[in-house]
Amino acid sequence: MLYVMMGKSATGKDTIYTRLLRRKNLHLKKIVPYTTRPKRKGEIEGQEYHFVDETVMQKLKDADKIIEHRCYKTIHGDWHYFTADDYTDIKEPGTRYITIGTLEAYVKLRDYYGSDYVVPIYVYVNDFERMKRSLARERRQESPSVAEVCRRFLADENDFSDVLLQAAKIEVMFENINIDTCVDSISYMIEQS
Repeated sequence: MLYVMMGKSATGKDTIYTRLLRRKNLHLKKIVPYTTRPKRKGEIEGQEYHFVDETVMQKLKDADKIIEHRCYKTIHGDWHYFTADDYTDIKEPGTRYITIGTLEAYVKLRDYYGSDYVVPIYVYVNDFERMKRSLARERRQESPSVAEVCRRFLADENDFSDVLLQAAKIEVMFENINIDTCVDSISYMIEQS
């Protein structure tokens, strides 16, 4: 089984993801996606992402190992994010993986592995809270950019529109007003599946 954590930027999905992984009773293993963007302060190779260059990405593509791929045109250039087919036991009974991705990534993973094996976890907060969190996070970066915060915020409005959420059949959503309550709700859903 593969759980795909998703939501607009600054909804708390990274924190929730980390807390879920710490819950030993869930027996979650993580799928680490790939990116060509530079590491942010505090990120570690193989933890949040595999940080690779475009040459490595092309080799994986040539080997037909890329399941889903997104390219974001940022003020710093093109940043690629993708998931490679590195995991062969997702369909094994009792196996639980979790990853973070976009709505588009969820759909591609669901289509690749099958809807019986891929479960969406959509997290949301109101836009004012998201903007506040985004600006606070960006201030901690080596070269903060309000323009990048705005780009991500507006891109999320399109990438997670109500029409796309409905088309992807995202029916269960978790509001992150209180992080502990949100994590408990998601944990319960995972335990029941």
